[in-house]
Amino acid sequence: MSSIIGELLTLILMAFALGMDAFSVGLGMGMFRLRLREIFKIGLTIGLFHIFMPLLGIIAGRFLSEQFGTFAAYVGGVLLIILGVQMIWSSFRKEDEGALITPVGFGLLAFSISVSLDSFSVGLTLGIYGAKTALVLLCFGAGACLLTWLGLLIGRRVQGWLGTYSEALGGSILMAFGVKLLLLF
Repeated sequence: MSSIIGELLTLILMAFALGMDAFSVGLGMGMFRLRLREIFKIGLTIGLFHIFMPLLGIIAGRFLSEQFGTFAAYVGGVLLIILGVQMIWSSFRKEDEGALITPVGFGLLAFSISVSLDSFSVGLTLGIYGAKTALVLLCFGAGACLLTWLGLLIGRRVQGWLGTYSEALGGSILMAFGVKLLLLF
């Protein structure tokens, strides 16, 4: 029972880290003066992508784990560290990412893919380590959906005062898990 609780807490933290990307971009998107109906639709779309992408990653990770064993586990830990560093690095770039894409039609698709690509990589790592698929997908989908809604709603009210720091926080969490995975060997 305690191992399930531990895994659940780990997955919730990872879902939070991955959702911070959607949250920070949602802050910028929220400044488009979106209606609540549009915010609801955007959050659900992001949540679905955070289910689909890690599922693909888990499938690929399980295949790699069966083929390459311990080596794949090392790759999974390194992948989380690289992803965390990339998130921190991108959070401090001075580009205005959200201003060019509107969250409707193709823009919503591009937005959804861009904020869920990192969940594929994390899914790959979790597949290598044999995480419970349904629990991963539930945590990642719900976390991304809720954090997207929160980012969009706050973005309606605030002019992006937390965006950079939230993505850096998410990257730090993923790096910590990567280091933890490598230290287990």
